[in-house]
Amino acid sequence: MLQVLPALDSGGVERGTLEVAEALVRGGLRAIVASAGGRLVRDLEGLGARHVTLPLRAKDPITLWRNAGRLASLIVRHRVAVIHARSRAPAWSARLAAQRTGARWVTTYHGVYGEGFPGKRLYNAVMASGERVIAISRFVAEHVVARHGTDPHRIRIIPRGVDPRLFDPACVAPDRTARLRAAWGVPEHAPLVLFPGRLSRWKGQQVLIQALALMTRSDTFAVFAGDAGGSGGHARHLARLAAAAGLRDRIRFTGHVADMPAALAAADVVVSASIRPEAFGRVVIEAQAMARPVVATAHGGAAETVEDGATGLLVPPNDPAALASALDRLLALPADERRALGDRARRTVLTRYSSAHMTQATLAVYRELLAETESE
Repeated sequence: MLQVLPALDSGGVERGTLEVAEALVRGGLRAIVASAGGRLVRDLEGLGARHVTLPLRAKDPITLWRNAGRLASLIVRHRVAVIHARSRAPAWSARLAAQRTGARWVTTYHGVYGEGFPGKRLYNAVMASGERVIAISRFVAEHVVARHGTDPHRIRIIPRGVDPRLFDPACVAPDRTARLRAAWGVPEHAPLVLFPGRLSRWKGQQVLIQALALMTRSDTFAVFAGDAGGSGGHARHLARLAAAAGLRDRIRFTGHVADMPAALAAADVVVSASIRPEAFGRVVIEAQAMARPVVATAHGGAAETVEDGATGLLVPPNDPAALASALDRLLALPADERRALGDRARRTVLTRYSSAHMTQATLAVYRELLAETESE
């Protein structure tokens, strides 16, 4: 089985690729990943999978065409039965390679891609062209049908998964959370709201800052755990917004946090406030796996993973007043009630959104195609 993606640096797509590769190896199958490389290559190879370095980040037509030939050679040389594309540029090359070699062809539609210039919908459509199209949420599946006219019978909804071995509150010692709070300058017993994710306007960090100013509690701290990336201007805007609201002393921008399980465990409430629908929203299930109450916006994938009032709270997008009210409500709960809500959230994740569920469902798609090949 061959998975293709631009690179193996970091991110949910990359982690999912490694999880599927691990499941393949455990099942006695050969797992190959082709990418431009990155920091996760060593981890992949440590799982027993093979990595092949190809210039799959490239988007220019000449390199895409050449990559198709390289992938076709790889398919023939290693007798690849299924090729699974996880990103658009590699998918164009992979589709051509599958057509040339007869390998079965799978795509995962990971996001609701923009269509901001002519031809972009056609470029995106390759992700809806697999013999099987894996959609990471119902929201994405409906988008694929509406945008590309894909036959729903070719779509398989397989939500992203979280590794419960890593995101387990029982495995996070109190000193790990205490060290993070101290590093962030958050008092030990102060209510802490955590907002994980890259700093970007559409992620909605500004909504939390506005909500913090509207909360009845004036002792609540907010920590934004994520890189600014190319959005340095947005990071500066958020800092100015916090200062103008008189919240500079209660807001922290930490940049990338390596120990996310501990960061989540250190929080009283976790927020996902995207003003555009998330295709899935991995941080939501990671927080719930850590038995933390979540407030999320009621659209996109998050609306599927949070049961309003039972495992967290849903609020309208871009509504600071509603977010402030939800945070006040959760922080006012007795500790045992908030703990019970978090425990229900963790049980739901273990039942529906574990990495084991995701990998086994993906391998079932591969087996489905192989069975069709044998019957032809």
